[in-house]
Amino acid sequence: MEKSKVIVIGGPTASGKTKLSIEFAKKINGEIVSADSMQIYKEMNIGTAKPDEEEMQGIKHYLLDFVSPETRYSVADYKIDCKKAIKEIIEKGKIPIVVGGTGLYIDSLIYEIEYPQIATDLEYRKELEKIVNEKGLEYLYNMAKKIDEKAMEKISPNDSKRILRVLEIYKQTGKTKTELEKDSRKEPEYDYKVFAITMDREILYDRINKRVDMMLEQGLIEEVQNLYKKYKNMPTAIQGLGYKEVIEYLDGKISKEEMIEKIKQETRKYAKRQLTWFRKNKEIIWLDGMQDIQKNLEIIMKESGISK
Repeated sequence: MEKSKVIVIGGPTASGKTKLSIEFAKKINGEIVSADSMQIYKEMNIGTAKPDEEEMQGIKHYLLDFVSPETRYSVADYKIDCKKAIKEIIEKGKIPIVVGGTGLYIDSLIYEIEYPQIATDLEYRKELEKIVNEKGLEYLYNMAKKIDEKAMEKISPNDSKRILRVLEIYKQTGKTKTELEKDSRKEPEYDYKVFAITMDREILYDRINKRVDMMLEQGLIEEVQNLYKKYKNMPTAIQGLGYKEVIEYLDGKISKEEMIEKIKQETRKYAKRQLTWFRKNKEIIWLDGMQDIQKNLEIIMKESGISK
């Protein structure tokens, strides 16, 4: 039996994924499923560059704005919710388009990786957090690197959430994250056609810098203040780019100028890591973010075998 087609559009932050995917959805009667680990959260709109109603142009989007910032949401949760959304779109006779920059979310789908539902061991988590306070995050990063070097190639030394996860998985299962992922891969349920946008590094960095300035103009600081007042505990959400830097500023740890520069710098580093992640997938068809949208749409149509 022929598998249903699912189009995936990845790429770094600020590369134009949203605009391209909406134009594509309009062209082929598609609907969009987000693959962004921060846009899932409610009330986190400016800092996550979540598309608004006007940007969506009437195209239905799934997995945006539906999780409380207080909730821990895992890649295993994402895979379940994403599969549900894909099935719903196909049953409507439409084409699902998975769009986002969270490589881990995309990999869980296209490689059918089953992530074990490992409950957080709060005692061990406290132990690890104590090490961070006493010896710094770099110490934990090196600990994780000794256990699972391959997994750590894709994880930033500043990404406390993922560093902790690598250590927790090993403690609870006796296997590394890499081993578990390899053991759990299955034949994909759908025919995934995977594309990613790339562009000249300097142009991308300039777009990121301008986007950060725009977010601040739109009220990023006020957005974070409101979240900070409303929610006492945001275990994952508050680790988001832009959010943690604004909190440092609000707590008086850094100046406003330092905060702005830090958000830009960390976002540029994140974009670089995203590109590195996507380049590891040899099946990806690359799109030039600098060329006309229509040309990229033609490439997607041709390579995925979809006719209007």
